[in-house]
Amino acid sequence: MVTGVPRLVVAAPSSGSGKTTVATGLMAAFAGRGLAVSPHKVGPDYIDPGYHALATGRVGRNLDAYLCGPELVAPLFAHGARGCDLAVVEGVMGLYDGAAGQGELASTAHVAKLLRAPVVLVVDASSQSRSVAALVHGFASWDPEVRVAGVILNKVGSDRHEALLREALDASGVPVLGVLRRAPQVDTPSRHLGLVPVAERRDGAVEAVAAMAAQVREGCDLDALFALARSAPALTAGVWDAAEAVAPAPSAGVPGAADRATAPQADQGARPRSPGGPDGTRPARGRTVAVAGGPAFTFSYAEHAELLAAAGAEVVTFDPLRDEQLPEGTGGLVIGGGFPEVYAPELSANEPLRKAVSELALAGAPVAAECAGLLYLCRELDGQPMCGVLDATARMSERLTLGYRDAVAVSDSALAAAGTRMRGHEFHRTVVDPGAGAAPAWGVHAPGRRTEGFVQQGVHASYLHTHWASAPGVAHRFVERCLTS
Repeated sequence: MVTGVPRLVVAAPSSGSGKTTVATGLMAAFAGRGLAVSPHKVGPDYIDPGYHALATGRVGRNLDAYLCGPELVAPLFAHGARGCDLAVVEGVMGLYDGAAGQGELASTAHVAKLLRAPVVLVVDASSQSRSVAALVHGFASWDPEVRVAGVILNKVGSDRHEALLREALDASGVPVLGVLRRAPQVDTPSRHLGLVPVAERRDGAVEAVAAMAAQVREGCDLDALFALARSAPALTAGVWDAAEAVAPAPSAGVPGAADRATAPQADQGARPRSPGGPDGTRPARGRTVAVAGGPAFTFSYAEHAELLAAAGAEVVTFDPLRDEQLPEGTGGLVIGGGFPEVYAPELSANEPLRKAVSELALAGAPVAAECAGLLYLCRELDGQPMCGVLDATARMSERLTLGYRDAVAVSDSALAAAGTRMRGHEFHRTVVDPGAGAAPAWGVHAPGRRTEGFVQQGVHASYLHTHWASAPGVAHRFVERCLTS
């Protein structure tokens, strides 16, 4: 299929240059013009897509060439962007920074090339004037396959400062498409793992996105940016489709095993919803997969719910901070990442739900837990009682564990057969001290080799964040176990 969606990649020389402000502001500004804007984020980050969704009213989607493989980047992009007027892709780190020791793999530059998309470079100009030309020239000429087609100058101090920067860039051949002045009102709060997610500060996030949009409208040439997006050549790519990915069922956990889809699918895909249909009926017991949400569990990829639904599940969200029971008919449980350490007292206080989770796991139902989900299943977190499914305790640490991982399943589980190979990502400041009674989930090459996680009855719990689009068989396997456990 040929995809002609106008598209831009927003990149920067380094982290902290203002990519999120500019990308989110552009999304909101163009959406405010009545355009259907498809938001995307390079890399594994879960938090920025929440702000993108707020800016556009559409699901924020990740494009990660490490987790999903380069061959899936364009199909996943086409899936999210189908029917849109414009796609804006926020980069990760510096333009050419990718997976450590893997060259360009998973860098913003790599994804831009896979999407044949022009790049707009956001430069923090707060401490430079003429040197900005050398910096932009270097980034624009480093890889001739990457089209750095415009610059947005951020944190410009004054009219005089702007004039010096523009004069320096006149000879670079890269046009200035925007100038943003220092504006602390658009800053968003952060903590130990990055920005505070939208779900935790809805009103403040709405105000922040509105401020970003206003700053971009005032400082950027939106017409020139849209013309640049329209200059992107046609992209030949299949459109990823969850239904085609899981049927017929591929071998669980074998990246690339499923045929890449060509049938269109609506952007919103399988939206998690509250239990019960319009006639008050409930899904059959065993087919409902309860997915943890709310402020404590905000880390999830939209494709996971879509794959579960395509495999035959009724996907229902619940909030462990507020809901005292699992959704009626729950046959399986998915608990993704987030910040349970921030909400440990509230999670602990919800004793009825902790008991329900424990009873479900004890009955052998399939449970897939990643990072925050792993902590929630432990006996306690920072001294606060949790679900007690696993004989383990968790605690905050000063050490940040961060990076991509190659992993192989070392134990059969409801999620993956032993020998299943997947790629994942770790990002946490907690430590789990295991007890006894569970087998490891993964053998991880990080570098070095170690085992990680827990497999116990139907439970698969691990620090590793994975993207199921790379191995749709895991969703099929999980739903099958829901029906047979």
